[in-house]
Amino acid sequence: MRVLVTGASGLLGRTTARALAARGDEVTTLQRRPSGAPGREVLGDVADPEAVARAVAGQDAVLHLAAKVDVVGPEADYVRANVEGTRVVVEACRRAGAPRLVQVSSPSVAHAGHSLVGVPAAPADPATARGHYARTKAASELLALAADSPELAVLAVRPHLVWGPGDTQLVARLVTRARAGRLPVLGTGAALIDTTYVDDAATALVAAVDACGPRAHGTALVVSGGEPRPVADVFARLCRAAGAPQPRLRLPVAAGRVAGAACDGWWSLTGRTDTPPLTRFLVEQLTTAHWFDQRRTREVLDWRPSVGLDAGFEALARWYTAGEPPV
Repeated sequence: MRVLVTGASGLLGRTTARALAARGDEVTTLQRRPSGAPGREVLGDVADPEAVARAVAGQDAVLHLAAKVDVVGPEADYVRANVEGTRVVVEACRRAGAPRLVQVSSPSVAHAGHSLVGVPAAPADPATARGHYARTKAASELLALAADSPELAVLAVRPHLVWGPGDTQLVARLVTRARAGRLPVLGTGAALIDTTYVDDAATALVAAVDACGPRAHGTALVVSGGEPRPVADVFARLCRAAGAPQPRLRLPVAAGRVAGAACDGWWSLTGRTDTPPLTRFLVEQLTTAHWFDQRRTREVLDWRPSVGLDAGFEALARWYTAGEPPV
């Protein structure tokens, strides 16, 4: 197929583009800067209708990953990248006659701050989602699914906590703080969380391109490795893989909430753009269980993780041992 991947400069987008190309698909990528991904590259902003139209023309499927992923910054920036960007992609698909759109979303769109234990993909809810990122991703998922029709099949896929070699979001931030001695475990660290090794997340998205329309559309699926682990154990394994000190600090949950609220307020007041040490959203994510029933996802996508967490930790350790080469 001819497949457009937006946001291919990110780890998951780049890995997915490579997986598509490896099986023989004709890949086009759209992002603001060169990505190193295979195929034809269109440079531009996902909220720019002209750039998106150029990229979407002639495609059999669009895999929409481009988004603003962060915990700081003005809400307007998230709205433009996540909501308006998705609106532009949907309209471009309609005008170009692209028959399939896979909207890459996030489990945070249905996380209201309480534990999620073995649950399926609940409906996205911007009113209860926490933080600018989750709220705008919820709105963008609803926007995309509302466009599902006989002419444009839309499937939303929510990969959960994707990590791997070259990850600048989860792994790099944890390792940097661990090496500085500033990585605490909140509470007991016993909350069970799902995570997903990047190669497994990429093959799930490739499977979603195939399933979109023939087997599933107009719905959302959560993708994870399906191996819930205590959050303290996940932190420890990631740090060990990177050769960083394992977290020794313990911070009571109540103190973490106070610190997170204080950081949120100060970063908002001062307009800082660096990543704060804690936020209310991060405290919720690290102290509540969130793992998901994968049975429907695996049945619909006809997909299973092929790497898994333990082999993923070993691959991450080899990457760090080799001196963190380019990915």
